Amino acid sequence: MIVYYNNKEINISVKKVDFLGKVTGLMFKSRDTDNLLFENYRDSKMAIHSFFVFSPFLAIWLDEKDRAIEFRKVKPFTFSLKPEKKFRKMIEIPFNDRNREIIGFFVGKRKI
Repeated sequence: MIVYYNNKEINISVKKVDFLGKVTGLMFKSRDTDNLLFENYRDSKMAIHSFFVFSPFLAIWLDEKDRAIEFRKVKPFTFSLKPEKKFRKMIEIPFNDRNREIIGFFVGKRKI
């Protein structure tokens, strides 16, 4: 899928999750798993957690036009993380070599 951020675009390979995938997300998966796409039918400010996620990941919240409106590094076993703005989609991107370019696109050289 094409994601837009700061008047630029990047193609991110994602796996759309079903209902069960929305419940489990990256839980119990290795850092070499697929990037996961969570879609909502309406705007939401739903919080996420990272219980039983054993490595950090980048959470990117998108609007209905696939524009990144917020992103954050999520550490393992975080109780709750809620975006500041309503979103339509969210992508979980595990920190691994395959995702280095994507993470650099959003984060740049700054540490998150």
